[in-house]
Amino acid sequence: MSPVYELSSELSLPRPHQEVFEFFSNAKNLEILTPKWLHFEILTPEPIDLRAGTLIDYRLRLRGVPIHWRSEITVWEPPVRFVDEQRKGPYRVWIHEHRFEERAGSTQVIDQVRYDHFGGWVVNRLFVARDLEKVFTFRRRKLLEIFGS
Repeated sequence: MSPVYELSSELSLPRPHQEVFEFFSNAKNLEILTPKWLHFEILTPEPIDLRAGTLIDYRLRLRGVPIHWRSEITVWEPPVRFVDEQRKGPYRVWIHEHRFEERAGSTQVIDQVRYDHFGGWVVNRLFVARDLEKVFTFRRRKLLEIFGS
């Protein structure tokens, strides 16, 4: 099954490319970039060595419903990009590409998410897309706090 929906997010951070990628290379930092209302917790014991094939288990609450989520790192190309794909969780398809581009001493952080879920376009429009936009808005704000605006 191929993904039906897409979400894109882009942010310029005034920090060196390698520094920004290193932050994303630490799986624990995903907890920092996730809003508290999701009650997100990484279950995989640390340290987590991110590379192609790494599996990471999480627990979160989505609209009050407890969810177990497992992701696999399917592409690992430091310091340019990596891709995580849901192996178990709330989506039928979830493919999240993280790209990092150096631009005049700053780093462009580019997220491209392709996803599909049960419920069709109505559920996407009323719930899923709105929730994802809130999550990525939080993430952009948090990254600006950490790395400066």
